[in-house]
Amino acid sequence: MSPRQATTDSASGRDDTRAGTHPAGNLKRLRKPPASLRRLRVASPLSSTHPRNGAHRCAILEHTTELLHTDAHDDLLPTGGTAGTPERRSRFAWAFTGSGHYLEECMALALRLPNLDLFLSAAAEEVLPMYDFGLSELKDRCRVFRDKTASSVPVGMLYDDVYHTVIVAPATSNTVAKCALGISDTLPTNIFAQAGKLEIPGIVLACDTKPVVITKAPREWVELKPRNIDLENVERLRRVDFCRVVESPDELDALLDARLAELALTWNTSSS
Repeated sequence: MSPRQATTDSASGRDDTRAGTHPAGNLKRLRKPPASLRRLRVASPLSSTHPRNGAHRCAILEHTTELLHTDAHDDLLPTGGTAGTPERRSRFAWAFTGSGHYLEECMALALRLPNLDLFLSAAAEEVLPMYDFGLSELKDRCRVFRDKTASSVPVGMLYDDVYHTVIVAPATSNTVAKCALGISDTLPTNIFAQAGKLEIPGIVLACDTKPVVITKAPREWVELKPRNIDLENVERLRRVDFCRVVESPDELDALLDARLAELALTWNTSSS
């Protein structure tokens, strides 16, 4: 008899996959012991009240459990996957968001790093020219990846062991909230999330970390008062795996200096 295949109800879009054509279906079948064991139980009913029969029954149940565990394990778990090869990673990934707070200081630090790639959110691409950072000039200095795909295609380079460090700086309160809550729907938040899943160190310069923040807008200085939820999200972000949160360019500079030392690398002599 030919194998059963999945069918789709064109009207409702419901997947009517039958047992045996999907791992979940296999699990349903695996809950039943193999036919040989069912025959054994019929031919030789065992009573657990007799010591010898009880031991025999335990041996059969252990064997059955082992078979079920092995088959289900093969169906549900990846085979041979790893979290990458750190020795192959050779570049910094720096993601810019739509924040102008400390933008000039962050760009100066970024362009001093060796082997640098920039990842720009759609908001960053709008904001950078307001602070006199042209896209064409940046492309002359390093590789630049823009947020032009729904699935954040450039993030796939993390799986190819390209990046050893991911920096998101400066990070807007919106980006901080998403990173803290595990939301990854922009290029910066996506690369941050996937880096953590690969155990790649991430550094985030959060903008809204004090009750009062003085920030440089394109044409003037502005005083902002972050909300309680903004400050709480910074604290949530501190608890995220493989993430370090900094609050100023000086802290970021010091942390990057330590990271370069770990990697036996040095700063470029100039950002110009």
